[in-house]
Amino acid sequence: MKADPSFPLETVSLATADGSYRNPFTGSAISAEVAAEIVTHWRTLADRNRGIAVACGMAWWKRRRIAQFLWADRRPPLRFADDAPSAIGLAGDAAIAVWPSRAPPGLSESAGDRLVRIEDGFIRSIGLGADLHPPLSIVVDQTGIYYDPTRPSDLESILAEAEFPLELCARAESLMRTIVTRGISKYASEAPIAPARPRTRRTILVPGQVEDDMSVRLGGAGITSNLDLLSRARSAEPDAHILFKPHPDVDAGHRQGRVPDARLLAYADEIVRGEAMPSLLSRVDAVHVLTSLTGFEALLRGVEVTVHGQPFYAGWGLTRDLAPPLARRGRPLTLLQLVAGTLILYPRYLDPVTELPCPPEILLQRFAEGWRPKTTWLIRLRRWQGRIAKMFGTISR
Repeated sequence: MKADPSFPLETVSLATADGSYRNPFTGSAISAEVAAEIVTHWRTLADRNRGIAVACGMAWWKRRRIAQFLWADRRPPLRFADDAPSAIGLAGDAAIAVWPSRAPPGLSESAGDRLVRIEDGFIRSIGLGADLHPPLSIVVDQTGIYYDPTRPSDLESILAEAEFPLELCARAESLMRTIVTRGISKYASEAPIAPARPRTRRTILVPGQVEDDMSVRLGGAGITSNLDLLSRARSAEPDAHILFKPHPDVDAGHRQGRVPDARLLAYADEIVRGEAMPSLLSRVDAVHVLTSLTGFEALLRGVEVTVHGQPFYAGWGLTRDLAPPLARRGRPLTLLQLVAGTLILYPRYLDPVTELPCPPEILLQRFAEGWRPKTTWLIRLRRWQGRIAKMFGTISR
């Protein structure tokens, strides 16, 4: 079944003709209690969405998906605006959802506290956003946004204040085990694992980032370039064997931050391309990151993490932090608590098969079962655009 954003979720019935209940994602029989939990989850999301009337700064190719994530009953269908005056006029007194990196001029000043910030989740999809693959997970933040350490965010509040009961931590442990054993990362699943080379000395991974990304601009603690990060990692680890992996969006020619290999090799021993992050993390002793999600993925795999910036997972006692500390993050967390807050309590997920809101376990199950998105003509065109951009030294948008 598919949940069109123009139709209410109440049209999806979990009850069968004989009075039993079925799982909407798998079709298997479930108890009335489990059915109630699923419906309650949908109802909670709809309640949270009801105050949002307009979405602004959303790329056209992801608007249908955003409408699915922000669906609510007893509210007119979500409307989309391209500029601040239109968004303010359409919203009235209601909230406006915005993709922060695409926010039009004047919107933040005009909307003030009515802005709700939307961003990709941490298990986003299979395929790059820069290749126009819509997300299967997003975050909807009423306070700030997780990658901006200059102000509080809903995620930071969850990690600083939430209770983490044993059953929630058990879910987090199971999720973490699935992610690690299945080789799942933000953009990929079940990636081929390269043969591990024998390590004769300490091996460090430095993941490159998009240099004009808002997480770098806001959370980089003064570090703005991949070359600067790499040089700092070399200074901190003078005797290590350092691997540098370019960011996939940068290497695809879509985003800013490409550095000639010769300059990278002044600090790195090896540049790694074509190897997925889970594979790389299995053969290093530690990572040095700025704000990259690689630091979080390394923690899941028990890899030592040194942080040069101020990402959401720093400051909780689980990483070696080189940037100035944030007073709001004084609470020590266990890894399972960090995972529970980051992957269960904060994001939203959509099942790619039924297109219904789902828990993270369902999305991971789809990835593990081999679900893959269709390669459309638009995605093929975008990939060719990236190749041309790399050839001529320009950045595609």
